[in-house]
Amino acid sequence: MPAFPRHVSVNTVSGSSRPTLLSGESGRRFIREGRMKAAEKQKEVLVKSPSKKEKDKSWIPNIIKKRVCNAFVEDPSSDGELCLCGDVRHLHHSFPEKTEKTEKTEKTEKTEETAEIEETEESSEVVHQWDSSKNTTECPTDAFGELEFAGASCRHSYFLRLSCDTPPQKIYSLLTTHWRLPSPNLVVSVVGGEGRETVKSWVRDVLRNGLVRVAQSTGAWIFTGGLREGVARCVGEAVRDHSAAASKISKKKVIAVGIAPWGIVFDRQQLVNAEGSFPACYYVQNTAHDSCLLDSNHQAFLLVDDGSSGRRGGETAFRAGLEGHISHQRTGILGSGSIEIPVLCMLISGDASMLKRLENSLNKSTPWLVLADTGPAANLISDLLMSLPCIAISPSLFETGDMDCLCMDIRDRIHDKIQKHFPNERDRDKLVDSALYILFNRELITVFHAEQGLDEFDNVLLKALVRASKRLSSDASEYTEELKLAVAWNRVDIAKTELFTGNILWKYDDLEGSMTDALINDKPQFVRLFCENGLNILDYMTYQRLESLYRSLSDSSVAYVLLQRRLSDRLSLDGSRPSLNGVIGAPRLSTQSVTSGPASGNDLSLFEVSRVLWDLLGDVCQPFYYEPLGLDFKIGSSRALRQVNKMLHGGNCAYRDQRCHSPWAALFIWAILQNRSEMAVYFWEMAGESVMSALGGCKLLRELSHLESENESKAAMKELAQKFEDLAHDVFGECYQSSERRSFTLLIRKSPVWVGATCLQMATAADARLFFSHDGVQSLLSQIWWGSMDRTTEAWKLVIAFFMPPLIFTDFISFRQQEDEDVPVVVQVNLKDANILEDNDGAVFPLAEIVHKDEEADESQALEEDLTSSSTSDIRAPSFIVTRWRQFCGAPVTTFLGNVLMYFLFLCLFAYILLVDFKPAPPKGPSSLEFVLYFWVFTLVCEEIRQIFFVSSNFMVQGMKSYINDIWNQCDVTAITIFICALGCRMFPQSFKFGRALMAIDFMIFTLRLIHIFAAHKQLGPKIIIVGKMMKDIFFFLFFLTVWVIAYGVANQALLYSYDPRPNWIFRRVFYRPYLYIFGLIDVQEVDADLIGNKSCTNNVTLIEAGHEPCTNADVNWLVIVLLVIYLLVTNILLINLLIAMFSFTFNEVQERSDIYWKFQRYNLIVEYHSRPSMAPPFIIISHIILFIKRCVRHIPSEKTKHFVLELPDIKASQINMWEAIQKENLLSAENKRHRDSDTERLKRTSFKVDSVLKKMVAHHDNDQRLQLLETEMEYCCNSLSWMMEALSESNLIKANRSPPVLRDLSPS
Repeated sequence: MPAFPRHVSVNTVSGSSRPTLLSGESGRRFIREGRMKAAEKQKEVLVKSPSKKEKDKSWIPNIIKKRVCNAFVEDPSSDGELCLCGDVRHLHHSFPEKTEKTEKTEKTEKTEETAEIEETEESSEVVHQWDSSKNTTECPTDAFGELEFAGASCRHSYFLRLSCDTPPQKIYSLLTTHWRLPSPNLVVSVVGGEGRETVKSWVRDVLRNGLVRVAQSTGAWIFTGGLREGVARCVGEAVRDHSAAASKISKKKVIAVGIAPWGIVFDRQQLVNAEGSFPACYYVQNTAHDSCLLDSNHQAFLLVDDGSSGRRGGETAFRAGLEGHISHQRTGILGSGSIEIPVLCMLISGDASMLKRLENSLNKSTPWLVLADTGPAANLISDLLMSLPCIAISPSLFETGDMDCLCMDIRDRIHDKIQKHFPNERDRDKLVDSALYILFNRELITVFHAEQGLDEFDNVLLKALVRASKRLSSDASEYTEELKLAVAWNRVDIAKTELFTGNILWKYDDLEGSMTDALINDKPQFVRLFCENGLNILDYMTYQRLESLYRSLSDSSVAYVLLQRRLSDRLSLDGSRPSLNGVIGAPRLSTQSVTSGPASGNDLSLFEVSRVLWDLLGDVCQPFYYEPLGLDFKIGSSRALRQVNKMLHGGNCAYRDQRCHSPWAALFIWAILQNRSEMAVYFWEMAGESVMSALGGCKLLRELSHLESENESKAAMKELAQKFEDLAHDVFGECYQSSERRSFTLLIRKSPVWVGATCLQMATAADARLFFSHDGVQSLLSQIWWGSMDRTTEAWKLVIAFFMPPLIFTDFISFRQQEDEDVPVVVQVNLKDANILEDNDGAVFPLAEIVHKDEEADESQALEEDLTSSSTSDIRAPSFIVTRWRQFCGAPVTTFLGNVLMYFLFLCLFAYILLVDFKPAPPKGPSSLEFVLYFWVFTLVCEEIRQIFFVSSNFMVQGMKSYINDIWNQCDVTAITIFICALGCRMFPQSFKFGRALMAIDFMIFTLRLIHIFAAHKQLGPKIIIVGKMMKDIFFFLFFLTVWVIAYGVANQALLYSYDPRPNWIFRRVFYRPYLYIFGLIDVQEVDADLIGNKSCTNNVTLIEAGHEPCTNADVNWLVIVLLVIYLLVTNILLINLLIAMFSFTFNEVQERSDIYWKFQRYNLIVEYHSRPSMAPPFIIISHIILFIKRCVRHIPSEKTKHFVLELPDIKASQINMWEAIQKENLLSAENKRHRDSDTERLKRTSFKVDSVLKKMVAHHDNDQRLQLLETEMEYCCNSLSWMMEALSESNLIKANRSPPVLRDLSPS
């Protein structure tokens, strides 16, 4: 079963070279289509097959075979009833019997030399030999599909009957792509312990708390025998216990695969179905005892068929081949890991045949972990490795079979140990040879003893694989291989305790590959560990590596589909590759293939990343990565596409070798696009501009959530977006407490990392209401709102100043004093290196740079140029009158009040004309006041045009999109459009009345525009938010009400009037009158027949069609009254109270956060009136004329294309970044301290300490036992020596020259 390719279809996309980002339902539909196409590509396993169950019936039997015995070889011990394959005679009816006579006949047909050899070897055993490869044939498999364990498990398992000669690559592809088992990071093959052998309790603990824990933390496959017996049953129970307590994600990390011989499976006929079973019902019996039933706790079963029945061992060769094939596959997503999948065999118990199995596996350099004291084979190997020294022999001795050169002493010792552990084995010479080979490869074998404890099991497992890796690669460092394994298993605890203790000096080259593996496979703890221990992110993160990281995105992510769409757009420009349909299922490159060589022009580049980010962020900032690509920010997308294609296909990609300008920010965006929470938070911690980065991440996540179709992923994106908004809020709060002036600078300074965006702009785009509700942001906005005036100024003073301008130059209105009265105001306004970063927080922030108006800004710029060109002695400040007038008129609050007053005047004029002075059509009208009204509306149109083309984005399309997205701009456009239509209609006598009606409706729309003005009020603003939320509830209520009104109205009309074709009356009685009934306006005479009285009516159809009133039907009048009672009951009691309940719920829910919503809307209002000219309509036309001259005639650039922007010099920007980083560190330190002081962490530390004390007590108890044993032995030795001394003293053999020694008393006196 070869791995299926991802086919690329050839399609070409026509249309614009710069498509916009799909949004809303169209965007979600596009994402779903992309994912469906990618999924269809992944389902092509072996053959093209769109279905998973029905189509399995066609291709699995054609690819996977079974084995059937094709000759009856009589078993001498069965009286001719059984074949040596294990099946009875009647199952061989379709094959000729193979007797001794036929065997001899076949032999005579061979060559003479071959016949003589075979006759010599088989003269006495010709009838008693049966070989699977010779006596069986392959047939299409008849057992495959899904397995349901009746009465034991609700989960279905996969199963397949396959020939023992099936290529392992087919089965591995079936497991990973068709059965969709997650690719393993480790494979542990548990062998031995078969049959009804008793498993020791400590072995069960090792399997449950050791093996399964390692599998869960690494994402491993566990191979077992798959039957409810011995060790396989214990492994299944351990997996079951883990699944019961683990989360949904953790369950997928532990995969138990049973590899069992088909011939010994109990009741296997339940699985046979030539067309496949989906599922096959398998009845589990005797679950309390070991048996050959399939174990229900395995996820997949490979039932290996060698044609025999009732014989074990037929699966051994296939299992070893599958282990060898998997060991050559790479770990990680799509094989992107830095190492091949480690395969480890674990031996528990085992018989004599296990030595040959171990020898063959060691020949393929597969490491083994042997559990000592579990059974004969495991005990023998443990005994050999502990008692015999390492044998220094050459492998050629085994290849040539020359074993006589070995030391006979060692062979004899091995022979004795084999006799000890396998006393009933006859052919011990072969076992000795296998044992010698095992000793030669002893570095591939690790022995685990029960005394080592479960806590050391994962370390022992890791060491076993490291030793094997070191043996295979003599050039690799042991620590590097151990690190790769730890990364593959995601065991950062092992890496910290074993590798990064300070004793090893790690180099950049040692960590580079593992760093890439950790990034691609989402292992943030390793990324943090590497960066803290020698990996320089500046050297690591080049633009080429950043491109490779984007190429490794999962094809199920939204970002992958968006990037491939942009890539298809670029490649379709020059016809080098098809567009969307061909890219979705395109083959993916592993990390090694991407980073090892240069990328071609058809691969993903930074330009596609830039376009996707620009689509997601909009016009908040300029396009990313244009500088390394050598592109100008002002060029169009089509021209940029051509330049990038020319550069990439021309091979001039020098930018790829450059270091990334902001590596942490680039990695942060990369993690955000994949919705990797923990990794994104770490990169945010390491990146600069913390507030800006958090708001940028929030914006990206909320845009991606709109395109995400899966509810779980969408919820995760929204949750992470809210988390980053909270981080931005908290960090800014820390900054605001430290320095108010610097925090203001933080909000309006241009970000070089985020390509010219500011925090306020990004927060607006991200809809970060919580961030805007912060007191620091509101303080800055209030300061901007009032300009140079004191924020405590009453509004009535400003209104009086409008009508009495001389009061401005008195102390009637308070103005804030400048920092230095000697410094001219205009010069202070425009100096970019204003003293805003001084340590003296008592100074006032120079808001004049932010709040001055467009006209004054241009004049100030011109004046500054004149002042710079002239001598400093000629610098003069403007007069007091001019300065004070600019301070008063330049404040947004003044502009706002002026527009409010003039708008009220506009509404009064409009109402007066409609009610009093609306003249007929020309030539009698319109009146002079009506012409004034028309001119007034014309100035409003000019203002709307200015907002679209002079205040919005640098890109016209983005500017118009931003303008239309605002609901109040939609209201303005609607009002102006209706007014123009009404104006056209009122000019003609035929449509005069219709034009007047349109004018009346338009007046309502203009009046509703006042709601936006009142949004600035602190008390009315939140209530407007609540009203807006309640309007949504009304639409739901109207839906239910309309259904009920129509139901009652139609039934009531049909019951009262048998025939009434008049449409107007039908509408009245079906819709209008039932609606009035809700408010108690019930005409009883229309409903109750007894109260109708003498009424002129007729039942003549002709007269009714002519217009006469039809008579009511009195026969079912009682039913009409009953329906009316039910109707009023439902509407007046049920639905009305439902609406009240909905309003109450909305009010209570929004009331708590209405202040947050209002503060966010307040910012939009401040931005709007900050950008407006000081004059209000209709006098605003003067400002428009001046603006037109500046922009179109004099070509003076606008200073208001972006609001509240401050560009700092490099030194000042570095200082503010450092200060912001310090505040972020203070916040993180405080949070970490609170986390450490929490009850949960205290309990964890206490539990760890208790465990340490218990371990020490156990060790102390062991030492006491050892001391007691030592004392007993010492006492025995002393008694023996005393006895020897007494015996020698009584004999005459030795003559002592001195008296015997005396034991000194050392006891304390």
